[in-house]
Amino acid sequence: MMSHGVGAADWGDGKRARVSWKSLGRILGYARPYRRYVVMTSLLVLVTAVLGLVPPLLVRRAIDTSIPSRDTSELYLLVAAMVAFPLAGALLAVAENWGNTVLGNRMMFDIRNELFRHLLRMPLRFYTATRSGEITSRLTNDVNGVQQVVTTSFTNVMTNVVTVASTLAVMFWLNWQLTLLSIVVLPVFILATVKVGDMRFRAARRVQIAMSNLTVLVQEKLNISGLVLVKTFGREPEEVRRFDGVSDELAKGQIAQSMVGRWFFMFASLFASVSPALIYGYGGYLAINGEMSIGAIIAFVALVNRLFMPVSQLLTVHVDVAGSIALFDRIFDYLDRPVEIEEKPNAIDLKEVDGRVTYDNVGFAYEAGRPVLHEVTFEAKPGQMIALVGPSGAGKTTITYLLPRLYDPSSGSIAIDGHDVKDLTLASLSRHIGMVTQETYLFYATVRENLRYGRPDATEAELEAAARAAHIHDVITGMPKGYDTQVGERGYRLSGGEKQRIAIARIILKNPSILVLDEATSSLDSRSERLIKQALEPLLKTRTSLVIAHRLSTILSADQILVIDGGRIVERGTHAELLAADGLYTRIYNEQFKGGTVEIDTPLADQAPEPEVAVATGHPNAAMPVGGHPHGTPMGGGHPGGGMRPH
Repeated sequence: MMSHGVGAADWGDGKRARVSWKSLGRILGYARPYRRYVVMTSLLVLVTAVLGLVPPLLVRRAIDTSIPSRDTSELYLLVAAMVAFPLAGALLAVAENWGNTVLGNRMMFDIRNELFRHLLRMPLRFYTATRSGEITSRLTNDVNGVQQVVTTSFTNVMTNVVTVASTLAVMFWLNWQLTLLSIVVLPVFILATVKVGDMRFRAARRVQIAMSNLTVLVQEKLNISGLVLVKTFGREPEEVRRFDGVSDELAKGQIAQSMVGRWFFMFASLFASVSPALIYGYGGYLAINGEMSIGAIIAFVALVNRLFMPVSQLLTVHVDVAGSIALFDRIFDYLDRPVEIEEKPNAIDLKEVDGRVTYDNVGFAYEAGRPVLHEVTFEAKPGQMIALVGPSGAGKTTITYLLPRLYDPSSGSIAIDGHDVKDLTLASLSRHIGMVTQETYLFYATVRENLRYGRPDATEAELEAAARAAHIHDVITGMPKGYDTQVGERGYRLSGGEKQRIAIARIILKNPSILVLDEATSSLDSRSERLIKQALEPLLKTRTSLVIAHRLSTILSADQILVIDGGRIVERGTHAELLAADGLYTRIYNEQFKGGTVEIDTPLADQAPEPEVAVATGHPNAAMPVGGHPHGTPMGGGHPGGGMRPH
């Protein structure tokens, strides 16, 4: 967290609410594009405050002059004015509120959009280390929470300052002795208000923490994957108890916050009653001695009633501002985190790609001092299939993530057609590289919208052609609404094979030059897998592909097979050459096809586990089946669901 001001670490612990002036200045920077609303609101605040001073003076005139002189015309005029001035003030207050609301919501719009854009640019390591519920909480709860400092606190400060200053000026003009008597209780009132304000701050922070924890819990458990895990492990009672605990903490915080507010209004009401009593006592004495009029006393009481609430709000406004700035600091904490994967100012927008991919002594570490890749060197010529094979955790997925710059290598370089990927625009990398993972992700949208995610301008004919090529068109047309059928959360209304074939149709539609494939046919039955391989064979022959193979039957005819172990390429060659070498590849082959399907997990002491994350390129949901090249010899005894886990 940021060290200045009130951060999340202070919430509920700090004894006093503190305002970070650095953060406050940064916040005000978001108001610069909307200066006209600031100016308009400020002028309306001044005029409204001045109009509020007129009715007490009109009452004084009516009681001291119009009524004693029996001047009904003047009395009716004063009564009309007593109605007109508050009405005018109310109308101006509506306009003031409109301007302030527009200002606050525009600023929140800018902050929310800036935060969302920044989060999209954050590296994968950020998402592997941060709970998704926490991100959601900052993007929603925190951004909504800071609106108070913009739409309420700013106007309140101006209104209250003008109200207090103008009211005191008129009171001193009427009677300076009575004014001093009226404000003699202010020091006690100030001490009580400040004390209650600090209690409000701690209560508000407690509520915000509980709200964030509740959001995280709901996000993690009430989604398809989380719910399936909870149910299959029979953890419903434990999760209910956990939710009860977090919800109870939120309820207690909200009760405490509400009661602190009641204490605050009790103090305000108490002192607002004491001061008028003093005025009636001393003012009555002056009136009896002919030193002050009855109308002046009544006007004075009305003015005092205008004084205490603005003073109390000014005394506690720092609590609201500090609380809102604490939320701003949480937002700034995300905004200030480095993007890491930056695009150079003069980056090349690669229009055409032949597909030559070169890894030159590439090294990579998720954590400093713990490398997971060591001197990885290979070249994929245009149209070649390069297969990556090896135990789980060996570094296969990490190698493929470096190509579209989901991470940048710690050492060495990666090039496409001789251009270092760091010299290319991120848009062109996304455009020319299609990535696939075993776990297909579909948005909660229609089939058509999911298919067009990789290419929004695709025609209906192109859409159907891609679906036919993936052998999913007949399934789609058999759905209740065809291509307009909602697929559900993460596509859970569809079977695994159906989701995979929709993802395959989507990548066909995108038509990238380079394919990175992570056993994309793993969810398909044998017949669908064979049909899709036949349909995509012409497409793959003209494109470079990097294939992570979990079952060797899919890559027997690869142009080159790289065997990865401990982050290094320990063997390379064709299927026949590697079998003849009788090394790790032969061991994997024998375990798959002679000893049955097994999961191979080799403990790697010299590397950190690679994060299990969804691929997030420019088109994160694109998918493509492995095996576009025809198999040389049908393998007997293979288990289509077998192989190694992708890492």
